[in-house]
Amino acid sequence: MATRKKAAKKSAKKSARKPARKSTARKKATKKAGKKRTPSAAFMKPMQPSPQLAAVVGSSAIPRTEVTKKLWAYIKRNGLQDSRNRRAINADDKLRPVFGGKSQVSMFDMTKLVNRHLS
Repeated sequence: MATRKKAAKKSAKKSARKPARKSTARKKATKKAGKKRTPSAAFMKPMQPSPQLAAVVGSSAIPRTEVTKKLWAYIKRNGLQDSRNRRAINADDKLRPVFGGKSQVSMFDMTKLVNRHLS
């Protein structure tokens, strides 16, 4: 019986403790949110597209961000996004070599495949 009373006292002491304070990391995060993010220099570095990719985005050296924008403009203009699964991109004759010979890729795999054609 005595051990039960001791255990009950210990649990009562634990529940009576004050809750831990929230960390100040949350306050710091809100301060950072006000700052404008600067893009990474690696994304802004002009890259030379391969001949296969140049057929779609042009042959001049452009940053990765612009390659992605031009690629999506091409996909939208030619209606290559799958009508049922909007995450899938159907390849036409110009995009098939860029996609490694695949006729359909997901938009997430597309960026990985396109990066192989930039140097």
